[in-house]
Amino acid sequence: MLARILRPTALHHRPLTRSLHASLPRREKTWAGLTNILAGEIPPPVQVKSMTAAGIELQDGTILPGASIFLEGKIFLWDVPATLWQGWDKDRFEVFEVVVPRPEILLLGTGRSVVPPPAPLRQYLNQLGIQVDVMDTWNACTTYNLLAEEGRRVAAALLPYNSLQHWKA
Repeated sequence: MLARILRPTALHHRPLTRSLHASLPRREKTWAGLTNILAGEIPPPVQVKSMTAAGIELQDGTILPGASIFLEGKIFLWDVPATLWQGWDKDRFEVFEVVVPRPEILLLGTGRSVVPPPAPLRQYLNQLGIQVDVMDTWNACTTYNLLAEEGRRVAAALLPYNSLQHWKA
């Protein structure tokens, strides 16, 4: 019986390598030519593609020429003073008081360079239970894309490059 099991058959003469699957993989949604095989759902509706002279360009081609807030897959135009941090108060961030659930992280993009907000604004957001990370707008956009893709409760308050040329820190 053992000899019968060990006897070479037609199956033993096949090459040792074989493809795992003969059909092409089905890809419904891709981002920049890549597919997230771990994602169980469609990618977040708001994804930043690039920063241009005209403003923030989204994956769908929409360009946001002014300051904006990304929150729960939606975009809000953000009315901000012409001078960075001068005249800013908690009213500029009151949207975070009413949204449920609140984001766990707020990425604050301050243009081409990092300009930390005044301590009272940071304390106000922290009292709402929101961690504030301040960075230049491009890094805030890429971090937002990554965290939103992971399904985190993240928001971004972004100041585009073009509107900051006349701002002073």
